[in-house]
Amino acid sequence: MIHIYTPVTLIEGQCLKDMLHSKRIHSHLSGVDLTGAMGELPAIGLLGLYVPAEDALLAKQLIDDYLSATPILDEP
Repeated sequence: MIHIYTPVTLIEGQCLKDMLHSKRIHSHLSGVDLTGAMGELPAIGLLGLYVPAEDALLAKQLIDDYLSATPILDEP
C-alpha cells in the first residue's frame, strides 16, 4: 500500500476513506489512534490515507475530484 493523501482532520480522512470504499477501492487510514494524543503530539501529519499501488492513480483522481467539487445548494 502506498500513501496517497494526508487528511487534515479525522473527519476528512474518514469521509475520503468511505468515498473510496463506495468506489470499491480498499484503503487504510493510518494515525487514527494518535489523534487522541493531540495534546502531546504535533497536530499536523498524524493521518495518512493508503491504497494498493494498482489503485493509486484512480484514488488520487477521485480524491482530487471530491475535494474540488462545488456543493449544490437548495434554491430558496
